[in-house]
Amino acid sequence: MEKQPDKILVEEPIAGYGPYSYEDYLSWKVDEMVELIRGKVFKMAAAPRLIHQRISGKIFHLLYQFLQGKFCEVFAAPFDVRLPITSKDHKKIDTVVQPDLCVVCDSEKLDELGCVGAPDLIVEILSPGNNRKELQLKYEVYEASGVKEYWIIHPDELTLLIYSLDEGKYRPSRLFTSGDRVSSQALPGFKLNLDDVFGELS
Repeated sequence: MEKQPDKILVEEPIAGYGPYSYEDYLSWKVDEMVELIRGKVFKMAAAPRLIHQRISGKIFHLLYQFLQGKFCEVFAAPFDVRLPITSKDHKKIDTVVQPDLCVVCDSEKLDELGCVGAPDLIVEILSPGNNRKELQLKYEVYEASGVKEYWIIHPDELTLLIYSLDEGKYRPSRLFTSGDRVSSQALPGFKLNLDDVFGELS
């Protein structure tokens, strides 16, 4: 089917249109941020709520401090992460996401457009309306692309769930909350006291 005009964007993927590629994504002139997941277009949620931004800012600050003098870098959205499975050709990449936070330890994956390939760590903070995308669709592409560690934060419940890649499959942690200290397998030595993140929000 012939591709439709750029402006047709909805909360769910555009039924029957596409599949789209990263080359298409670069050509669009849209007023809202979008993500491309397995060739389908998803409109990003409305501007993040205050609690979302506070959590994101705190974790970014702690990661940035920890990574000083190390090879890894932390990036906050908006920041394009392209997840090719077989090729870096723009026409063959069908997934472009904007994680809330990501850490990239291989500088060869970075270019002027963002990151091409799997970050070592991805942090997603749930927003109203995007839970299915984060919990199902992104889980699947992050696992398939080799993202070593995937953190999902529920800001209303003040919880953190960590998925760690083990022989190509994600293994879930228990559910963490205030009072817990968590460590990262993807970033050895990094420890996060969730009181530092959730303490003033509860």
